[in-house]
Amino acid sequence: MQQLTQKLGSGDMVIQEVPYPQLGKGMIIVKNHYSIISAGTEGSTVQAARKSLLGKAKERPQQVKQVIDTFVKQGPIQTYRAVMKKLDAYSPLGYSCAGEVIEVGEGVTGFETGDRVACAGAGYANHAEIVSVPVNLCVKLQPSADLKNAAYNTLGAISMQGVRQADLRLGESCVVIGLGLLGQLAALILKASGVTVIGVDVAESAVKQAIASGAVDVGLIRNAPGIEEQILNATNGIGADAVIIAAATSSMDPINFAGAIARKKGKVVVLGAVPTGFDRDPFWYRKELELKMACSYGPGRYDLNYEEKGIDYPVAYVRWTEKRNMEAFQSLLVANKINIDYLTTHDFDFDNAKQAFDLVVEKSEPFTGIALKYDASKVPSKASIKTNDAKALGRLNISFIGAGSYAQGNLLPNIPDDSIVGRVGVLTNSGTTSKRVAEKFKFQFCASEEADVLNDKTNTVFIATRHDSHGPYVIKSLQANKHVFVEKPLCLKEEELEKIIELKEASDKSVMIGFNRRFSPLTEKLKKSLGNNPVSMIYRINAGAIPKDNWIQDTEIGGGRIHGEVCHFVDYLTYINGSLPIKVSATAIPDANQLNDTLNVLLQFENGSTGVIAYYSNGSKSLSKEYIEVFSAGFSGVLNDFKELKLYGKGKPKKKKLLNQNKGQKEMVESFINGLIKDGKAPIPFSEVVAVTKTCFGIIESIKRGGEQVDI
Repeated sequence: MQQLTQKLGSGDMVIQEVPYPQLGKGMIIVKNHYSIISAGTEGSTVQAARKSLLGKAKERPQQVKQVIDTFVKQGPIQTYRAVMKKLDAYSPLGYSCAGEVIEVGEGVTGFETGDRVACAGAGYANHAEIVSVPVNLCVKLQPSADLKNAAYNTLGAISMQGVRQADLRLGESCVVIGLGLLGQLAALILKASGVTVIGVDVAESAVKQAIASGAVDVGLIRNAPGIEEQILNATNGIGADAVIIAAATSSMDPINFAGAIARKKGKVVVLGAVPTGFDRDPFWYRKELELKMACSYGPGRYDLNYEEKGIDYPVAYVRWTEKRNMEAFQSLLVANKINIDYLTTHDFDFDNAKQAFDLVVEKSEPFTGIALKYDASKVPSKASIKTNDAKALGRLNISFIGAGSYAQGNLLPNIPDDSIVGRVGVLTNSGTTSKRVAEKFKFQFCASEEADVLNDKTNTVFIATRHDSHGPYVIKSLQANKHVFVEKPLCLKEEELEKIIELKEASDKSVMIGFNRRFSPLTEKLKKSLGNNPVSMIYRINAGAIPKDNWIQDTEIGGGRIHGEVCHFVDYLTYINGSLPIKVSATAIPDANQLNDTLNVLLQFENGSTGVIAYYSNGSKSLSKEYIEVFSAGFSGVLNDFKELKLYGKGKPKKKKLLNQNKGQKEMVESFINGLIKDGKAPIPFSEVVAVTKTCFGIIESIKRGGEQVDI
C-alpha cells in the first residue's frame, strides 16, 4: 500500500509503497477515503524538515543538547548513528482521516468490516491508503456521513476540547484569537452552543471567511483601531467571558491581548502554540483571570491505557473523553448543526500530496482546509516489498522482527557484511520503518506478515520488539525451527518461559538474549583477573526516573524495569562469578505507583558467590550510571560506566581507560553470529538465559513477600 513520507534530514517527501500495517490487539484496519492536512502542525513539521541542518538545530535547541550529551557519554559512533536514524527515517505525516473498516483486530467490539469511521492520532491516522488505528481513536459514523467532512475528526475534537475548557453558558461571549482551521472550528462549535462569538486574526482573508460563513458574530482584524473598545461594545461593556487562543506564534501578543479583552474573573484557554509568559499587570492580576490549557483531543490523550489498551474512562466520572469529543463533533456534522463545507478550500488526489504540501509551505495562495482524496476502489496487497537485489544466501540467513532505535543503533550496524551472512526480511509495526531499515541495511525485502520472515529462507531471527511480544515471537520462531536472538527480556510470563524451555529442549536451535554487558572488553579483562574462588560483587545502577505512564513501566506491555533492565545486571553477575543464581531476596522503596524501580537485590550463587544489585531511580543525573565492584581472595576490581577499569591486587593497581564507553554491543552480535556459523551454538548458555529470567520473576515475588528469600 502507498503512504506519504518525509525525511527529516533532507526534507524529501515522497509517496511510496510500504508494507501493509500490522493489525494489533484492540485495533482496526481502515481503508482511507480522505485525510486532512493540518496546515499549522504539519506545515511547521514539513517546513522545518526542508531547512538546512543549521536551521534545524536553531529550531530544536533541546535536541541539540541531547546530541551533545550522547556524544559525551557514548562517543561519536553511537551519536552519529542516533542522529542519522532520525534524519534518514521515513517519517509518516497526517493525523486525521476517514474511511471504511476492512479488518478488525482481537478484542474489538462495536466495529465491523464495512463500517464507515473517522480516525485520529499521529502515527495512526496517517496520509496513507491503509491505516491501523486503536479503537479509542476511532469513531463509527452514520451511513449518511460525508467522509470528507468526517475526516476533520481530529481537528474537530481538538477544537471541541478547547470549547469545553472555556466552560461557557448559553448567552455568554467568547473571543477566538486565530481563525485558522482550529479557530474556525471552535467558532462554529461555540455558535452551535448559543455563545456570542467574536473572531480575531491578523489576516484579513481569514476574518472575511469567518464572517461570510457565519462562524462568528463579529470579525475583527487584530490591528484594527480601537479593537479593544469594539470587543467591549460587542460584549455589552463586560468584556469576553472567555478567550480561546487558537493562534500559532512565538509572539507574546495573543496572551497579553487576551488579558486585555477578557472580563474580570474570565477564562483564557490556550488551544494553539503560543508562549504563556504574560505580563502580570495590569490585566491578569487585577482581573484575577483564569488560564487554562486544552490538552489536544481531550481526556485520554497520551494515556497508554486509554489509547493503546482501549480502557475507557467511566462516563459518570469523565463525561468527555477524546473519543466522546470526536463522536460529539461527528454528531454536529450529521445533524447539520455546523457546516464546515467552506473550510475545504483545496482538494488534491493523494497522488498529488506533495503539491498540496508545497502550497502549505510556500503559501502561494490563500488556503484553509486541504483534503487528500484516495482511490477507494484499489484492493490493498499484503505482499512483501522487494528492497534490494536478492543475493545468494549464506550459511546464516537473518530476518528481523522489530527494528526500532536500539536495533538500528546497536544490532543492525554490527551484523558482518560477509557472504556467509544473508539478509532476508524485516517486519516492524510501522511499514515506513520496515522499508527504511530493509533498504539501509540491505535486506531483500520488507514484510507485512510474520510468515514472510519466518519462511524457509530465514534460519535466524532477531527479535527487537516491545517486551510483551518477546515471548510469543520466540515461541513462534522456535516452532518455525529458527535460531533466535531476542532483546531482553526473554519473556514476561512464566508460562511463556516454560513453553520456550520445552521447545528449546526439543530443538537443536539456539536461543540468545541481548545481554551485551558481559561482552564488553573491560568486562573480559575483569573476569580474566579473577581466580576460581567465590566472588563478592556489587553492581550499583543510577538508573534515573522513567514516568509511570511510559510503556516500559506498564506491567503488561513493558513488564516494568525489573524485567526490562535489572535482568541485564543479574546476567552480568552470573557471568562474572561463573555459576548460576540459586536464591534471591529483594526489597524496594515503597512508591505510590508500585513501580518497584528503586530496589536492592541480594543474590546467592551455586559456587558460594554473592552479589548485590543496587538499582536506583532516585539519584542525580550527574552521577555515572553504572558502577561495579568485585572482591575475591585478596583481589578487587572496579569498573566505572564501562569506560574505566581499575584492578587491585599485589603491587601497583592496574588501570585501563577507554576513550568512549563500550557496553559490548558490537562484540555481542559478532560473537552470536560467529558461534552459530562455527557450531550452531550461542555464546550465552541457555541454562543462564533461563536462570536469569527465573531470577527476575523471583525478585518480583520477593518484593511482594516483603524481602523474603526466594529459591530460583
